[in-house]
Amino acid sequence: MEHLRHRPREARSGVLHCFLLDCSASMRDDGNLARAKGLLLALMQEAYQRRDHVALLCFAGEIVELRLPPRRASAWNDDWIAPIAAGGGTPLALGVRRADQLLAKSGGTRRRWLWLLTDGRSSESPQRPESADEVCVVDFEAARLPLHRARRLADSWDARYVPADSA
Repeated sequence: MEHLRHRPREARSGVLHCFLLDCSASMRDDGNLARAKGLLLALMQEAYQRRDHVALLCFAGEIVELRLPPRRASAWNDDWIAPIAAGGGTPLALGVRRADQLLAKSGGTRRRWLWLLTDGRSSESPQRPESADEVCVVDFEAARLPLHRARRLADSWDARYVPADSA
């Protein structure tokens, strides 16, 4: 994983990575949620090695769940992430709004990153979260006829775009 290594070196403990994980029913297809969880664990391990802070929000159906409030990253294993399941619609705008609120509350001198892990299967096009200093959209779309919504969202947000296959 080279995602965190490509960002500029910042002061120790000076970064908060807020991960926004799409847990909608479409993420079950082709093992996308399992792949997203694997990538999430790898990103959290990198954050741990860099002594950064992390938070995790999961969105599906009509809810956004705070699975991990902002805290210093620690060593992770599969046990805490395994119970995260997929189902329901994709409340993307609600998830982005909650992530923006979380990042705003965690401001201070920390650099705030938002990582959106999604297949882009939402018709919503929320505004870029104002409280995020940096945004990375990781695209897990695996449809035969791709809609490219995650890429368009990343472009409209002026965010980094990473296809999951190259992550």
